[in-house]
Amino acid sequence: MTGGRGDSNHPPDTPGGLSATPAQNGAYGDAGHTGEDAECEIPPDSLNRRSSERLDVTWLVDCETDDTFLYASITNISEMGIFVRTTQPLSIGTRLTLRFSPPGAESSYVLEGTVQWVNEVRPLHDNPNPGMGIRFVDLTPDDRERIVDTIRTIAYIRDAPVRSN
Repeated sequence: MTGGRGDSNHPPDTPGGLSATPAQNGAYGDAGHTGEDAECEIPPDSLNRRSSERLDVTWLVDCETDDTFLYASITNISEMGIFVRTTQPLSIGTRLTLRFSPPGAESSYVLEGTVQWVNEVRPLHDNPNPGMGIRFVDLTPDDRERIVDTIRTIAYIRDAPVRSN
């Protein structure tokens, strides 16, 4: 696979993926390029093309298409989508139904998604995170609110100070 950030848990630079901000486009694109060799300091987070917070989790997920059923694991989630760790990723563009239940959730999520990028298994290479990035599609306002609330709850619990007695 070409492109990418060097971290197999993040998407490569693919069309249709989560896009760069205008500032990032200016840093990498041709807009404003003068042809002169100029040093440009790029902030460390400028390579993160996500527009929403992503949290590491370990949740089971069922991924279903018309002709495939895949039982896998979610390793991170944002309000825009999830990364599913699997050695059997589906093809980019595949539409699927996702079923998962975060610990402590009142009910399971049943959401539609599209495979945006794939990190293939590469035998004889270092590839600790094979899988696929899935973008949620056709979310209802209620579904989006539930996801955002779940993410905020996880972030709050993780950031809560530890009390000692």
